[in-house]
Amino acid sequence: MQLLQRLSRGAASVWELVDAQDASLSEFYAALEALKKRGLVEVDGGRVSLTRAGCEHASRLRARFYDFRCAACDARGYVIPGELEEVARSFYEIAKHRPLPREEYDQGYISPEDVLKRVAFMYERGDLAASEILVIGDDDLLSVAAALTRLPSRVVALEIDERLVRFINRAAEEHGLSLEARGYDVRDPLSEELAGGFDVFVSDPVEALEGIKLFLSRGAASLRGEGSAGYFGLTTLEASLKKWYEIQRMLFEMGFVVTDIRRRFSVYPCEETNFFRYQEKLPIVKKLRTPCDHDWFKSALYRIEAVREPEPLIEGRAELGEEFYHDEECWATPE
Repeated sequence: MQLLQRLSRGAASVWELVDAQDASLSEFYAALEALKKRGLVEVDGGRVSLTRAGCEHASRLRARFYDFRCAACDARGYVIPGELEEVARSFYEIAKHRPLPREEYDQGYISPEDVLKRVAFMYERGDLAASEILVIGDDDLLSVAAALTRLPSRVVALEIDERLVRFINRAAEEHGLSLEARGYDVRDPLSEELAGGFDVFVSDPVEALEGIKLFLSRGAASLRGEGSAGYFGLTTLEASLKKWYEIQRMLFEMGFVVTDIRRRFSVYPCEETNFFRYQEKLPIVKKLRTPCDHDWFKSALYRIEAVREPEPLIEGRAELGEEFYHDEECWATPE
């Protein structure tokens, strides 16, 4: 229905259609192929439009397109507050010089504006001021944005990419921030110094089920106990609702309750300096056979809170191979 609703307004690129619906990429591709097979849509040069039969079918289903989203906040529900203007200026300048993403680490960053909206959301929920925050994987540079507010007591970023470790530490030194970055492979357990030492963890994990279980377990291991909180991004593009169910089940087993899910809260800009620089290696691009022309990769932001002492599902060293990055739904992860 979402595809028909969007196409009732007129032709759209395949990437605009991806953005207009909530199914996983594999489910989207199957639905598009089914519409083509039924003669309801046609695809020409990467653009999709309803056929005459498709228009009649959409009309019978009353599939019309209305955009009810707030234009002022770009449908996020948050704008960057005036109190963060100086922080924003500094962060934008720092972020301009970030290292380019590396495909071997499945890197890709959300827009600087969306990083600041995450920080504003964390402040509203009482998780920024006077907090000790652990960021597990930080190509978004959220650790830098949070530290620039001067509100957290301490921010630590753990990152496997030594280029980012050096970059974050250099920014911390230049701006006098309570921030440090350390080299870290999430397959290793947290050190005794870090385990149980934080009020909040933040991560944008891989979305393969085994990989995200590991990231969330390390986040759980970092927290002090009941009342501690975690934030992480999750798409519907690489995680179907069945996978969401499994992830939420993991969270409940570890002692967390989901307090917030902010739908489509973060955008990964479709620009050459982001992960789209290696888009030809993404399974969905190979399937659709057309380059990206739209900011289609968006994620929801989860906030979770511990209602008891968190119990990680994975402890000790995790010997994960290909399943760390890939499962059958990871169509936006380079092969």
